[in-house]
Amino acid sequence: MRQVAIVGVGLIGGSFGLALRKAGFSGTIVGVSSERTIEKALACGAIDRGMTLDEAAESSDLLFLAQPIYAIMETLEKLLPTLGRNTLVTDAGSTKREITETAARFLPRDLFLGGHPMAGGEKRGVEAARADLFVGRRWVLDVNRFNVGHPAATVFRKWIREFGAQEVLLDPKRHDRLVAWASHLPQLASTALASAIQDSMPEAQTVAGPGVMDMTRLAMSSWDLWNDILATNSLEVGAALDAYISKLQDMRQDMAREFANGSAFAKSLRGENE
Repeated sequence: MRQVAIVGVGLIGGSFGLALRKAGFSGTIVGVSSERTIEKALACGAIDRGMTLDEAAESSDLLFLAQPIYAIMETLEKLLPTLGRNTLVTDAGSTKREITETAARFLPRDLFLGGHPMAGGEKRGVEAARADLFVGRRWVLDVNRFNVGHPAATVFRKWIREFGAQEVLLDPKRHDRLVAWASHLPQLASTALASAIQDSMPEAQTVAGPGVMDMTRLAMSSWDLWNDILATNSLEVGAALDAYISKLQDMRQDMAREFANGSAFAKSLRGENE
């Protein structure tokens, strides 16, 4: 593989470029982003040069779409006329159902492999990119397209392992249901907690300790990023949010039970025995 193109060189896209270099990729890494972002990406070593989308699609072996979700879908709709015959397209979208449905309408099946690296942070932009961002993280691939007959797919999966990430195969609909609980609900809970304190007791920050700092870290995330995520997974997020609100109400009735229940799950999540 000689050239990889990153469309959207922000935190995830920039980290992908840095991780590729750390993993030993010796080919060319090109970026498709705004002129200002390309300059920053060049400065930090995430890419080797900038290109237009058409140039990158035509000349690259792998096209990694790391844009916001609706931008990914817009890109998929217009790729085919300039896409190289041997170019594999993958993505980093945080929801998968609508993206994979769009890809199915506009691209041949063997040219797209949907993905979602379960990594990120409250800070955005290529300035926050890190070569180790994916270490110990799960990288979801679409199980329905997992056997895509494309030589770049095997190489791409090898890089995922080299990054230190764990490959997970999921159906897009099941992916969206699971991340509504494991990713989207934690974001909303953190945001709601920070907003409640801000509205009702902002002076509480004078005694704030590690607990509130940890619990509100995700609240620093941008609405611009989360708008697309929540809009493309609204039914699953709504169900998770309803269950969470109900659980908060249950806390009034039997706090001891909820503490025991929550503690058991938290320990299981961390691999700790009772």
